[in-house]
Amino acid sequence: MRIRVVLAVVAVLAVLLTAGCASAVDGRAFAGPQVSAGLDPQFVRDNDGSDDDRLAAAVLRDLEGWWGEQFPRVADGQRFEPPKGYFSVDSSRPGPPPPCTESTDEVEGNAFYCPRADVIAYDRAALIPVLREEFGDSAVVVVLAHEFGHAVQQRLEDTVATSASLGSGAPTILSEGQADCYAGSFLRAVHDGDTSDLRTGDAGIDAAMSALITFRDPVGTDARDDRAHGNAFDRVSSFQDGYADGAGSCAQMTLTNRSFTQQAFASLSDAQSGGNLPLPDLLRAMGTDLDRFFGALVKAKGGQWTAPTIRQGQDACGQGAVGLCDGGVVQADEALDGIHDGLGDYASGTLLASRYALAALAATGRPTTGPAAGRTALCLAGAYTADVGAPGSDFSLSPGDLDEAVNLLRRSDDAATATDGTVADTTAYARIADFRQGVDGGADRCLALR
Repeated sequence: MRIRVVLAVVAVLAVLLTAGCASAVDGRAFAGPQVSAGLDPQFVRDNDGSDDDRLAAAVLRDLEGWWGEQFPRVADGQRFEPPKGYFSVDSSRPGPPPPCTESTDEVEGNAFYCPRADVIAYDRAALIPVLREEFGDSAVVVVLAHEFGHAVQQRLEDTVATSASLGSGAPTILSEGQADCYAGSFLRAVHDGDTSDLRTGDAGIDAAMSALITFRDPVGTDARDDRAHGNAFDRVSSFQDGYADGAGSCAQMTLTNRSFTQQAFASLSDAQSGGNLPLPDLLRAMGTDLDRFFGALVKAKGGQWTAPTIRQGQDACGQGAVGLCDGGVVQADEALDGIHDGLGDYASGTLLASRYALAALAATGRPTTGPAAGRTALCLAGAYTADVGAPGSDFSLSPGDLDEAVNLLRRSDDAATATDGTVADTTAYARIADFRQGVDGGADRCLALR
């Protein structure tokens, strides 16, 4: 976060991105259970028959079958034609390059769809095995489903009669967001057992989202960049919308009904600090801003508000790194220092906001214990986040803040913990979804969750 002051833009920051769809940045994730799959990859050009190629082949065949059913629903009944070819590339050694490239080096650590040749290529040396090791097999599914989504977009663009086409002038971040949405809708089919060869559980869905989070754009990338894919919040939001609402909802994405939170740094000093405040400064200043938001909310609901006191280096009352303890005191134990230094200041800020949210629930006569209280507190933390920077706020969000919140929620259930230690949201998917409800719908939607 950044304390609101008048800043002069003293430099234009150029962010260099790789050309393909998989440009990894910092961050690791937890591997989910393997997708049960394995198909003869003979239809994939230059494959070596390995388990990695067999998994990729199973994903591609299930994508063909699933889109064969889905495409007519979004394309005015027109039949789906699969891509013209698939290429497995070993980027670790010289060899024949796939279409649309001049050497195998161009595919290193990447996967792409080439509309000119209507083919999908992936690196079996430095992409597929890395995804499997870092996240689990579901990460391979989401990456290839994303690229397949671009093939779907090309077909919709060629189908003049349908309103589902983005059009050739669509900004990159919109087309990438729609591809993430399509990937989410396919992963829902895999999760629900609606595909022939692939299966995964809740942990696999979390692992797929973790891959998207890791492949987010570098913090500070302008959303207007012609290679922008979105920050972690944008990418996960698109994925979850597709997972929850299906491919038809993805096909209707436009700049009119879709907003993106990714932003460039406003100043050189903000970029140099990563938009992060030291923890003591954050605790002092953020308490005032949280008091502003939650005090107004409590008063609007007919309650009496007394701002909590924040104490650092204290036991968190069994609620993780930060707890709302007896006497209305928000206590942060030493674990918060590690979260702050490792994930960023708005990871700490999200935890603080969720504890202030519990104080607001108590002040309006609502329970602070049990699963519903934890969910509501997390949602209200999202509502507060959406209000940061409003008139009267002492803060504005820095470009990396929402990513920091998402990274916290994918790793920890602390922000969804009630005062009795109960946790309702046991998956990263559910935690991020509840947080997003607050960001998108505000406090009233959160209070209606109960």
